[in-house]
Amino acid sequence: MSETRPAFASSADLGEKTISFDEIGKGVYAYTAEGDPNTGVVIGDDSVLVFDAQATPKMAQTVIDRVRAVTDKPIRHVVLSHYHAVRVLGAPAYGASEIICSDAARDMIVERGEEDKASEIGRFPRLFQGAESIRPGLTWPTTTFSEDCSLWLGKREVRLMSLGRGHTAGDIVAWIPDADVSFAGDLVEYGATPYCGDAHFTDWPDTLDNLSGLGSVAMVPGRGAALVGEAMVADGISGTRAFLGDLFEAVKQNAAAGRSLRETFERVHAALKPAYGDWVIFEHCLPFNVSRAYDEANGLDHPRIWTDERDRQMWLELRG
Repeated sequence: MSETRPAFASSADLGEKTISFDEIGKGVYAYTAEGDPNTGVVIGDDSVLVFDAQATPKMAQTVIDRVRAVTDKPIRHVVLSHYHAVRVLGAPAYGASEIICSDAARDMIVERGEEDKASEIGRFPRLFQGAESIRPGLTWPTTTFSEDCSLWLGKREVRLMSLGRGHTAGDIVAWIPDADVSFAGDLVEYGATPYCGDAHFTDWPDTLDNLSGLGSVAMVPGRGAALVGEAMVADGISGTRAFLGDLFEAVKQNAAAGRSLRETFERVHAALKPAYGDWVIFEHCLPFNVSRAYDEANGLDHPRIWTDERDRQMWLELRG
């Protein structure tokens, strides 16, 4: 590419991923794809709930096909863990009567949804297979809430909760009380690098504490294998926490020393690569992560909006 159109690290990630659809609690399933975005599914008495919709209607159909292999109950609820395009733009494919997210996530769709859509598709086109199937415009929720709410699939409860800021300001998790299973969205990753371009590093550890307090015996993280058993759940949370802490502490030290963003990135990359370099999308995420951490370390609480143009300018500055 030309100097002004740098190739993102993700441009080399072209391989198809193996999809797994595992029952991790009675009637609770984890749709995972070797580090690509995950989806959680709950089969209730009379209907089905899907947590995180995939990036396009075409990709959502791969979830629907797995659901239909185990139940013919209608999919009535689609829950969005946050506003990122890779999680939400497949929602119309399910034909659900309700699309649900937090008030804060809807606010972020209003503020930056169009910019985020163009940015994400430009960064990582493989994750948007069948982009032509995306309906014009954005995916909008039909229902929002501020702190928590309960959805009832017949007698089965799915509790949606805002546990604090982290991956974004609008993250929510789902808790299935009768199975002690949670869906964490991108608050937790397993063997995959957390994307922190819209993060709140100072708040995220407390949010993980709140999530840990649920006592999950199984969890669907945002990326990576399903976490089955309390020890594996704890490992997923602690691994995410360690990455965030190591990253933010290194960035804060470099920012306090007056180093430029470029020099900070180079030093942080060198510091983190030995421990985390083999995690999925490490090279793709780290420039965005350091950029946001550098802003927060310098006092910017509200993340700046990523646009296709800003993405490429940043990548050229840090990786050009």
